[in-house]
Amino acid sequence: MERCFDTANVLLLILGPTGVGKTELALRAAEHFDCPILSCDSRQVYRDIPIGTAAPTKEEQARVKHYFVATRALEDDYNAGQYERDALALLEQLFATHEVLVMTGGSMLYADAVCNGLDDLPTVPKEIRKEVTEKGRRANGKGLQWLQHEVQRLDPVYWEKVDRNNPARLAHCVELCMTTGKPYSSLLTKSGISKRPFRIVKVALDRPRAELYARIDERVKKMMADGLLDEAKAVYRKRHLNSLQTVGYKELFAYMDGEYDLERAIELIQQNTRHYAKRQLTWFRRDKDIYWLNAKDNYEKNISIIDSLLRCDGVQEK
Repeated sequence: MERCFDTANVLLLILGPTGVGKTELALRAAEHFDCPILSCDSRQVYRDIPIGTAAPTKEEQARVKHYFVATRALEDDYNAGQYERDALALLEQLFATHEVLVMTGGSMLYADAVCNGLDDLPTVPKEIRKEVTEKGRRANGKGLQWLQHEVQRLDPVYWEKVDRNNPARLAHCVELCMTTGKPYSSLLTKSGISKRPFRIVKVALDRPRAELYARIDERVKKMMADGLLDEAKAVYRKRHLNSLQTVGYKELFAYMDGEYDLERAIELIQQNTRHYAKRQLTWFRRDKDIYWLNAKDNYEKNISIIDSLLRCDGVQEK
């Protein structure tokens, strides 16, 4: 695996599924390299929802400077293309004073945007995004099935390769088909990988699947104890916004709408978070440039491995 390039600047990506333990390793790495952390989480960028997005706490942000955390209003339309432009501009500034920068998060598309670049897609008008959201909501509790049918109808080519159980991906396809009048797949023209003026080193944390799922279940319980329900109630009137179409809030909004009781809502949050973690693992395992770390190893060992990767010492692949 090629890891060495002719540049002193290194972007260290710390990846992995939700609940695996990325936050503390990223903090330790940032402290080790005396650098800030850039979040590549598509939901932590929004204000007013820190519990449900597992955003860095005030104490964690006091330890290390963070970027792209609570910088956008829930009403803002923000996507991976915008993040790519913003992150690259910030990286250029920060590399002027830091040789190493840390980026972490679980949003696969955001990380990929920074590493490889994305197609230059048109912005979806708010009225179209709202229309797709409303139609999915009116589908008698079968919003996913409605989205699947629409993608299959509007873009059979994309239907053959999309994760058919990922509502965000399906909705994005439908929105762009409606916006452009063309199949979404016809807009995906990027070939190759965009060259970046810095070295990229990717590591990801892994745990046994049963242990990861148990951690996720416990984390959901802790979120509820920390006030996730009150957080969801505070943004309930904005539930149609794209920023809130995510695990945790959707289930609690349905509970508030009387679709099921709170116990069932919590079970669904746990279940849907586990499903999301499985999709993350599938995505990350396709990337052969990722070096996998054992989350059960101590931080000193994993930081030592990261040091070796940054120095191009030829760490043996697992």
